[in-house]
Amino acid sequence: MNAIAKAIDTFNECFGRLVAPLLAVITLIVIYDIAMRFFFGRPSDWAFDVTKMLFGAHFMLMAAYGLRHHAHVEVDVLKRLLSRRKRAAVEILGYLIFFVPFIWMLLTYGWSFFERSFSRSETTYGMVAIPVYPVKAVIVVTAALILLQAIAIVIRAIQELRQEASA
Repeated sequence: MNAIAKAIDTFNECFGRLVAPLLAVITLIVIYDIAMRFFFGRPSDWAFDVTKMLFGAHFMLMAAYGLRHHAHVEVDVLKRLLSRRKRAAVEILGYLIFFVPFIWMLLTYGWSFFERSFSRSETTYGMVAIPVYPVKAVIVVTAALILLQAIAIVIRAIQELRQEASA
């Protein structure tokens, strides 16, 4: 089971490092748009829509990486007072009670959101019609990546419970 958790960690680590430079691309597009507005008095027709979609995708796709590195907000005021065994049990319960239903909803509704957009060939409303469905697909990809990372966390919590029980 530890090999599965390590494989998930490695995958999300590599994926996060692959997606992270997207922020530089977003920055370059914003600088380009500002330069067009400042020097030529005319912003581009596409830059605002593209940066908005790319930033949303970047934010979502980095969520599993953030979960892997414990960058998300946790309510550990009480958890830190518990023993390692109780902490592991609270973590497992927390993921089962709160996380699984959230991810199920994100996958279910995210898929229908993407599917509807794809079937209608949804585009932006600006001068340049940019397809929207790839960004909506990011919701489903994000949910899957977060679910994988949660599986790795629960595997570690189960291992913690087993170690404490055998000790």
